[in-house]
Amino acid sequence: MSRNSSVYFILWILLQVVKVNCQMTPFKPFVHHRHTATLIDDKLYILGGSDLNGKLLKEFFYLDVSVPFNTQELSWQDLSNINMVPPHDSATTTKGGANNNTLFLYGGFSNDPKMPLVYTFDPQHIAWNPPKITGINTVIKYINRNTINLNWEMGSIVNAPSSRCNYGAALLPNNKIIYIGGMNDDTIKFDRKTLNIIQGAALTLNEVYIYDMINDSWDTKITSGKIPSNRGGFSAILGLDGQRIIIYGGIFNNPGYLDTSLYVLDLNDFNWYVPKISGKIPKPRAYHKANVIGKYMVISFGYEYDKTVESDILLLDISNNEEYIWTTMFDPKMPSPPPSSPPPSSPPSTPPSTLSPPPSPSPSPSPSPLPLPSNNLSNTTGAVLGTLLGGILLSVGSFLIYKWNKNKREQSTIHGNENYNDYGQEEKELPIIRDIHNYEQVINNNNGQEIIQIPRNENTTTIIPANDHHGQEIILTPENENTTNHEPTIIPANDHHENTTNHEPTIIPANDHGQAIMQTPENENNVNITNHEPTIPAPAVVSNYNDERLSLQAFKDEMLQAVKQEINQNLRNEILKVVRQESYNNIKNNTRQD
Repeated sequence: MSRNSSVYFILWILLQVVKVNCQMTPFKPFVHHRHTATLIDDKLYILGGSDLNGKLLKEFFYLDVSVPFNTQELSWQDLSNINMVPPHDSATTTKGGANNNTLFLYGGFSNDPKMPLVYTFDPQHIAWNPPKITGINTVIKYINRNTINLNWEMGSIVNAPSSRCNYGAALLPNNKIIYIGGMNDDTIKFDRKTLNIIQGAALTLNEVYIYDMINDSWDTKITSGKIPSNRGGFSAILGLDGQRIIIYGGIFNNPGYLDTSLYVLDLNDFNWYVPKISGKIPKPRAYHKANVIGKYMVISFGYEYDKTVESDILLLDISNNEEYIWTTMFDPKMPSPPPSSPPPSSPPSTPPSTLSPPPSPSPSPSPSPLPLPSNNLSNTTGAVLGTLLGGILLSVGSFLIYKWNKNKREQSTIHGNENYNDYGQEEKELPIIRDIHNYEQVINNNNGQEIIQIPRNENTTTIIPANDHHGQEIILTPENENTTNHEPTIIPANDHHENTTNHEPTIIPANDHGQAIMQTPENENNVNITNHEPTIPAPAVVSNYNDERLSLQAFKDEMLQAVKQEINQNLRNEILKVVRQESYNNIKNNTRQD
């Protein structure tokens, strides 16, 4: 194998290792804020948003929340390659459809003027689609019949709040939506480190607005208690008992006192209070998203946190209304029903509202006989390290074998050159079969002429030193089928002893006997010439070269087979994992439907 071939082979192995590593490298999202987060079938889908520099992104990925995980070791699954939604931010999403498992995307800011107002994503078929919607394109009401029939309806604006953005909203029992705070000033600027508004003003939280989707009506509620400062860009969720709203973060107007980022609104009397919290309190964030998953308020991305210190995901355990706990460990088990009594820090000031009690949490699905998929981080790390180590060992092995064969070829070449340089001193043993008959008789009959006979079955010439000095050399060629006379043809040496510097032999083909005669010209100044042997290059090591090439080719085939087997094994494992996950999801869905 040539040097270039060995180098190409080693480079090919390294490229395969890099390719496998790229395929198995954990996905790291660039999204920073103004994205959407939607929970469907134990998967938290993250779509769009902007990066730290405000660049619109086309990222689409999800986090599997059916298994425990640590927020410091998140395993995101990238779906950006199938995302057909243009780069955008500040949109809103919800789930709906006939089976309540379709993702609906509405609105947002985009650089693409042709971006449709609504998109749908089908998680079962992993496909996006801009649906056809009938009716007036003004307001869409997110209730099941409209996400099934996809019909625009005009909503009432009687007693509706002023137009605003970056508000907090949550779906309440009895198909009601609560709207809190927000901004209606496009000139607002804020400090990214403190999240304090330095120009403009956010809207107050001393009143909230409730929209009844069934009756298409608005209602305004005045709040009391420890009212948060004016703010926008915060998140709002409904508590596990359905009796309170929890808000977190946002940008806010400095109230002149030490403010906090976590507040609770009791829906029985619309009283604000600061809950008791424990655990490591994270840095406040804005323009993030929050979802209720199991017993946790799951907060994703947002302004302004240090990615090298804090995770993209924050977890607040809200299962105990007496004390909320910041944690880094996620447990997918559903909590037991929380107590329905209001917390002692929120004494009632008005009669309870007519909100109906929330439905009790649905029981956890029965365990499936199929093994649950575990956190992919350790498996991915092991696979990557194993692939890297295997690639390095293969590369080093290939390089060592290449150097060994190169040295062997160099030694063989040196050995051949030594044979060539010493051919006038003594006869070297060559790996051929000599075919010289009656050597002494030939020498005597030809008066000391040097005879060189080429064997019948070899391509190598055997050199026999001359014993006389008549300046003649005879080369006997192997006989062919038309040759009957095997005697050598003798050409006399040059009698004129012309001056010459060319000592290369002249080969004259014989016409009658199929023999070639090599004549070496004499030098006129030389009287006793003892060696006029023809110059013969060192024999090529053909057989050794072929053996080495076959050996390296076999090694290359083995390396290729090993790499292919490794890649096929990883692919089979991933396919098996997907099949098991799909079976688990189907069984869980069937259990839920039952």
